[in-house]
Amino acid sequence: MGTKHEPVVADAVQVEAAGTPPKQIREFVGRVATGHESVSVAVMRSPAGWAEPPQTPEFDEHTAVLAGTLLVHHDGGTTEVRAGQSVTVPAGVRVRYETPDGAEYVAVCLPAFGMDLVHREGT
Repeated sequence: MGTKHEPVVADAVQVEAAGTPPKQIREFVGRVATGHESVSVAVMRSPAGWAEPPQTPEFDEHTAVLAGTLLVHHDGGTTEVRAGQSVTVPAGVRVRYETPDGAEYVAVCLPAFGMDLVHREGT
């Protein structure tokens, strides 16, 4: 990383995704790509029919849907988030994400996404 007074350029890093069928995750900022623990920024491309196990993360997740539809299943029901919309899921909320018709979206996690912070069920 650069000093406080210079920009830092980093390449996106392909990160392994949970759920089936496999989706593509490209982390631009975060624990894997840049070593940042305070924030992560990743672009996701999920195929039709993708779903992941429920999780109860220790981070806030802000998601902006660029294309398609993201279903956010939570204890209060299901929230449908379409292209041009965003959703925020606060830390501590049990959630499961799904893309029945496929989707592309950006996820920003505060603090940064980490396998030790996501608490996925069944893993």
